[in-house]
Amino acid sequence: MRFTIGFDPRDKKALFRYWDEILTTQKWVEGKFTRLFEEKWEAHNGLPSLAFSSWSGAAVAALEYLGVRGKTVLCPSNTFMATPLSVMAAGGKVGFVDCNREDLCLSLADLRVKIARHKPAAVWVVHIGGHIAFDIEGIARLCRREGVVLLEDCAHAHGATFKGRKPGSWGRAGFYSFYGTKTISTGEGGMLVSKDRSLMGFAAKYRNYGKPDYRTPGLNLRINEFAAALGCVETDRLPDIVAWKQDYARRCLDPIYPNRVRFPAGMKSGYYKYIVFDPIAHSTGKVYDQPCHRIMGRKDRLPDSEWVAAHHWCVPLYYKGIVQRRGS
Repeated sequence: MRFTIGFDPRDKKALFRYWDEILTTQKWVEGKFTRLFEEKWEAHNGLPSLAFSSWSGAAVAALEYLGVRGKTVLCPSNTFMATPLSVMAAGGKVGFVDCNREDLCLSLADLRVKIARHKPAAVWVVHIGGHIAFDIEGIARLCRREGVVLLEDCAHAHGATFKGRKPGSWGRAGFYSFYGTKTISTGEGGMLVSKDRSLMGFAAKYRNYGKPDYRTPGLNLRINEFAAALGCVETDRLPDIVAWKQDYARRCLDPIYPNRVRFPAGMKSGYYKYIVFDPIAHSTGKVYDQPCHRIMGRKDRLPDSEWVAAHHWCVPLYYKGIVQRRGS
C-alpha cells in the first residue's frame, strides 16, 4: 500500500467550486473559508477553533500567551522536534520525560518525577500515531493538582476518541497539524482548540501581527483561503476516512499483527499510523527513529524512549476509500 494523501476525488467538485469563489471574490486571505474551516473543525472537535498556517504557529502563539520565557516546559522525548522547538521559540527551557512502551506516549510515572524535579510551567502530552495517550486522564489530574498547564499535541490524532472525548479536551489547549502526510491535509496548516477565551483572543491577534491595535505582539501565521477551503472539504470527509481506516485495520491488519499497539477499552484510533513491535517487510519506517533528547545532544536517561525508537515499525495504512480512475 503506497502513501496516498487522504483526499477523496469525489470532493474535487466542491473544492474547485470553493476555489472558484475565492478567485472571483479576490479574497485570498482572512475571508469566508478561514471562518468556515474553523466552524467545521469546532463542530467536529467540540471546542472553539482557530486556524493557523502551521502547527508550530498555533503552538508558539499559545506558549507566548502562557509566558513560558525563562521557564521549564516538559516534553516527551519520543516526539517530533516541533514540540521542543516550539518551547525554545517561545523562550522556554525544555525538560524531557520518558514514554511508555505500550503506547509510545508520555509516561505518567516519569512525569511525576520530572514535575517534582523541574517545577514546570507547562507540560506537553503528545498523542502518538493516531491514538490518545493511554495515561491522559492521570496526566490531566496530576497537572491540575500541581498547578501545571497541560498542552496537547494532537498533530497525529485526527478522528481519535477516548470514552467519547476528543483530543484537546483534557488540556488548556490542543494543537492539530494539517501537514501533507496527516490523516487530512491542507498541505500546510494547523488548528488551535481551546475553551480559554482569553488565550484564543490573544492567539487570534498573535497570528496577524497583533492587529488591529498592535498591543499584542505577533507575526504572520495566517492560513490562506485556498488552504482553508481544502480544510473545509477534508473536515467533512474526515469521518469517512477514519471509518475506512478503522475497518481496514480490524479486517486486514489485526489478524496478521498480534504484537501491535493495543488500545484500552473505550479508545478508538484515527490510525495515522499502524504501529507494531516486530520488524516487518515493507514497513514505512518508524514514527520517530531518534528521541529528541539524542537529537539535541542531551544526556537524559530515558530508557523507554530509547527502547521504543529501536523496537517499533509502521505498517502501511493509507485511505483508499475510492479509487480514482485514469483521466478523472
